Amino acid sequence: MNRIEQLNKQILVFALLCILGVGNALAVVHPVRGFLPDLKFTLQGAGDTTVTEKDFSGKVVLMFFGYASCPDICPTTMVQLAQVTEALGADADKVRILFVSVDPHRDTPDILQAYVDQFDRHAIGLTGNESAIADVARRYRVAYKIEKPEDSDPDHYTVAHSRGIYCFDQQGRARWLAPDTESQTELLDALRPLLAGN
Repeated sequence: MNRIEQLNKQILVFALLCILGVGNALAVVHPVRGFLPDLKFTLQGAGDTTVTEKDFSGKVVLMFFGYASCPDICPTTMVQLAQVTEALGADADKVRILFVSVDPHRDTPDILQAYVDQFDRHAIGLTGNESAIADVARRYRVAYKIEKPEDSDPDHYTVAHSRGIYCFDQQGRARWLAPDTESQTELLDALRPLLAGN
């Protein structure tokens, strides 16, 4: 097994463990430069504007997949990322948090932006049609499944999704992947060299 196959296998195992909720035991920032694809997408932002990776050129991007109705993991991760950007002080303006919805049926662009605005002014909510979301999720090996409605209300359902924070540098290159359970200190230690241009 060559090095690329070995790292791909580790990333897959990491993603599966995160889905199963055991990522906390393995909390560590994983370097992925050269192993995950560069930042690339075409999605919808607030005001029904088309947003692509080009809109974030020159910024470090922290990307997380979730949904606005998520009862626990997504708000916790958004709070964590907001604390990280707050700890960066003036350097926070060099970072953007991209919250990509895996629930295109309920998460309209404006609903999603209102959701992320509650956490951090550096956060951007992105969504799209089913095909666009599936394409981005596939590109970054994100697993998700819209569960069946829990009662007679067709909008009352949960979405199972893998958990992880993807980091891309100012040129849109994938640099590291961390579990959403990673400590603020570890995330800051991984971010600061990128902000310094390393």
